[in-house]
Amino acid sequence: MEQDLLTAFSGAGAKRAVRIFRIHEGAVEDAPIPDGLKALARANGYSGEAGALLAGEEGVLYGVGDGSDALIAAGAADKLPEGDYVFDGDFSAEDATLTALAWLIGGYRFDHYKSLRPAGARLIAPENADIEAAAREADAVRLARDLINTPAGDMTPDGLEAAARSLAEKHGAAVSVTLGDDLLKQNFPMIHAVGRAATAAPRLIDLRWGPEDAPKVTLVGKGVTFDCGGLNIKGAAGMALMKKDMGGGAHTLALAQMIMSAGLNVRLRALVPAVENAIAGNAFRPGDILQSRKGLTVEIGNTDAEGRLILGDALALGGEENPDLMVSLATLTGAARIALGPELVPYYTDDEDLAGALAEAAARRADPLWRMPLWRNYDSMLSSQIADINHISGGSFAGSVTAALFLRRFTPEDGRWVHFDLYGWRPKAAPGRAVGGEAQAIRALYAVIAARYGA
Repeated sequence: MEQDLLTAFSGAGAKRAVRIFRIHEGAVEDAPIPDGLKALARANGYSGEAGALLAGEEGVLYGVGDGSDALIAAGAADKLPEGDYVFDGDFSAEDATLTALAWLIGGYRFDHYKSLRPAGARLIAPENADIEAAAREADAVRLARDLINTPAGDMTPDGLEAAARSLAEKHGAAVSVTLGDDLLKQNFPMIHAVGRAATAAPRLIDLRWGPEDAPKVTLVGKGVTFDCGGLNIKGAAGMALMKKDMGGGAHTLALAQMIMSAGLNVRLRALVPAVENAIAGNAFRPGDILQSRKGLTVEIGNTDAEGRLILGDALALGGEENPDLMVSLATLTGAARIALGPELVPYYTDDEDLAGALAEAAARRADPLWRMPLWRNYDSMLSSQIADINHISGGSFAGSVTAALFLRRFTPEDGRWVHFDLYGWRPKAAPGRAVGGEAQAIRALYAVIAARYGA
């Protein structure tokens, strides 16, 4: 797929390519476009609304709406037939690269289960676009989308491990896996408890790459390949999208791919606890007390809040090396969606410099994020009468905040850590971006890591 992404940029001369004219909504008459296209727009009542396309002999009109969507070019790649195209007009270097990225992700199709795979349109990128960077980001988006979109019957814990091993082989990384009852022997009791009822054994995937003396960057991603809710079983509607509950693991592997492809000067570690939250006679129960790698005892308030449990053990392991930066990525709470909706990702950190850098990168890379507070006064919501901590608050308030506070218990107290509460899914189509699995936060996060550590 990576080669396909790179060949989306045609080598044909710009003079032979079809020109695409970007039109702001309501501004057709003032746009610097050929008169014939203006006449065609009048005849068809074309206004330039976002994603609207109108083709004529002198080129293609493509609506950018109010211009607020930096990735609007994805819609053109999605709609145009096979051929060579070039955008008219000038771009800043940042916009040129985002346009190239948008074109590539707009050409994405989850077609693994289809017999026919139609060819796509090719773009002659703006001259000042960083094509290599655009292709690297687009390939990471593709990987995250593919993993999330794959049905749970194929994307089992074994399947997620296979994806990690394939990625490691491609980039010369090392992978070790702690499997099944070995999780108990190696002191990962919460990962084992959550996944032990499934047919596919639970496991902890551990990928390492980069010079041992480089700054340590550790990524931890939730890999619940399907979540029925356990004994606190979900209803049919709640279970419908639970193939995406391994989205944090998918994002972790996609971000790791970007880091390795760019050759950043880091000692990368990617930890993905991979489990299926299933029901059987040996399933963990509400009210159980679990031991954890960190040494804390955890009272189970609801088996449908399993993701934070497996992350707790993985974060504790990652923190034992005192990395320079530790990141957790998870489709963790419905409360995050209630607060911010499906497109805006909340992130949590105590590090002010890191928070500021993420906010700046999110705006620059069109990868929306919103900082939320690690409000320590809410720690008391996780209190337990019979254990060190309850893993849920038991109420409806501040669910995403209390989940992040729970995870904070398993990280080094003075370490640099940031947590992203992802959705990993696009419930409503946008131009060139279909309903389905979606990569969130990792492009902004990559920009911050690349700026801090370099190649």
